[in-house]
Amino acid sequence: MSFRWGVATSAYQIEGSTTADGRTPSIWDTFCRTPGAVANGDTGEAACDHYRRMPEDVALLAELGVDTYRFSISWPRVQPRGLGPVNPRGIAFYDRLVDELLARGIDPWITLYHWDLPQELEDAGGWPHRDTAYRFADYATLVFDRLADRVPVWTTLNEPWCTAVYGYADGIHAPGRRDFPAAVRAVHHLLLGHGLAAGLMRGRGRDVQIGITLNLGQARPATDSPADRDATRRADGLGVRMFLDPLVHGRYPDDVVADLAGRGAVLPVREGDLELISAPLDVLGVNYYFDATLSAGGEVRTGPLTGMGWPITPEGCADLLLRIGRDYPGLPMVVTENGAAFDDVAGDDGFVHDEDRVAFLAAHVAAVRLAREKGADVRGYFAWSFLDNFEWGHGYGPRFGLVRVDYPTQRRIPKQSAIWYRETIKSYRDGSPWTY
Repeated sequence: MSFRWGVATSAYQIEGSTTADGRTPSIWDTFCRTPGAVANGDTGEAACDHYRRMPEDVALLAELGVDTYRFSISWPRVQPRGLGPVNPRGIAFYDRLVDELLARGIDPWITLYHWDLPQELEDAGGWPHRDTAYRFADYATLVFDRLADRVPVWTTLNEPWCTAVYGYADGIHAPGRRDFPAAVRAVHHLLLGHGLAAGLMRGRGRDVQIGITLNLGQARPATDSPADRDATRRADGLGVRMFLDPLVHGRYPDDVVADLAGRGAVLPVREGDLELISAPLDVLGVNYYFDATLSAGGEVRTGPLTGMGWPITPEGCADLLLRIGRDYPGLPMVVTENGAAFDDVAGDDGFVHDEDRVAFLAAHVAAVRLAREKGADVRGYFAWSFLDNFEWGHGYGPRFGLVRVDYPTQRRIPKQSAIWYRETIKSYRDGSPWTY
């Protein structure tokens, strides 16, 4: 099987048309209306207008030369209010998208949840409430039954850490709550939702791959002091092991459970939950952006940074992939997001000479190749993102896209990085060094 080359997006960040064809509000629609929640008061109401411009965007994907497109389904678009039957007008959009992709020789890779919980389910308790896991499994089967005949790979959740921590503990993402014990309950119910949905989808008898996508990075101590080492252990526990240990080993790490108890939080595990959560994965999506250097007082950032102030640590990408292969053997991986926002400057023609993004991507592609050469079972690399888009709490300021979007006109202009990515994919295919 050939190594997969792709790009990724998410529904709320690009689709727009937030009230079209029966779609109801998600928690992000509500959050964006909260004064001060999103930079400049930006919303996803227009985004990249992908809902109406989808055929044009798929044609651009074909020009990039990718063989896989990872996108998410808008839950409130296909199941308004998170309850009841599928919305025919909402699912029809994804029917058309899948067919457009296949006609262009591009495999669709679906993410079922990329943070846009129907507002009614949040009103009923959200992810800290166990019933949301069951509602998610019901929704997942609705979509699966309509599209599994043409979609070969399915991701249940994107970055459940962000959903739980940013949304329910830190309050910087929707729904904007600040309740650490609730965030910990959300972690378990997100993983339970994954397990329930994966089990139901597998029970349909389709020849597909099913997995989950985690945002993962490693933490390193700033010094060798016991305090810095313990800060690193805690970060690794909450960011990596709290998710991979139950998914692969069927247990939460003892030290993490103790740390949580010390903060008044309990994982609400019931009998049978961990068996559901730890059913074998066909693929693990790894979203990698950077490693962190930690001291007891917080994160230490030095060296080269992206436009958002994130460290640039491609060597950490290789180390992480090798670590996953060592600590969680037998788990096929795909790098499902990797990219960076920089201070793009467009010329008079709209073209962006983004050499810094090219260098970033090239270093990380090389890291993936190094990890594979050292034995990591990595089967694909997807750049984030296909298009400049709505960047959550940051609004439309940061630009991650390979393709520039001029928001006032919605014109798409491939950047230098898009050209580089296309030529890189072509060169690796011609040389055939990425097969297994």
